[in-house]
Amino acid sequence: MPPQGGQRISPNANEGPMSESHKKNSRKQGSQKLVAEKNEEAMIGGIIEGSPDAIGVAVVRLSCGCRKMAALNKEGEAASKVIMYRDSASSICDLCKADNGAFSRVSEYFIHWDGEEAPNEAEQQRIEAKVFGSYGNA
Repeated sequence: MPPQGGQRISPNANEGPMSESHKKNSRKQGSQKLVAEKNEEAMIGGIIEGSPDAIGVAVVRLSCGCRKMAALNKEGEAASKVIMYRDSASSICDLCKADNGAFSRVSEYFIHWDGEEAPNEAEQQRIEAKVFGSYGNA
């Protein structure tokens, strides 16, 4: 079930927002922005296509190699269900099946903005803070 009004799309729906230290460790160091890998682009495209209100897709990469994704609307609310998948596999890993992709195993996270619908930089930062929590400059 997608998150309801004001609820964050956290790596694990049963856990609270990300801690400051984990957020800083989860993002790549320096000024590099995380971008979708080639193998994620098809899934992102499908999510955006299936979600008419989507302006972007929240992507959470787990240390096991599984991914969690959900479309976002212009208010930063979920515009789709959270989708979990693993590349070149028929299903997600056993660990993710057991813990639904626990927060403690998040390695990276970002929002892939739809080029046609992407908001301005200030709005992107507001939506990122709403979705992932405020994390300051890593």
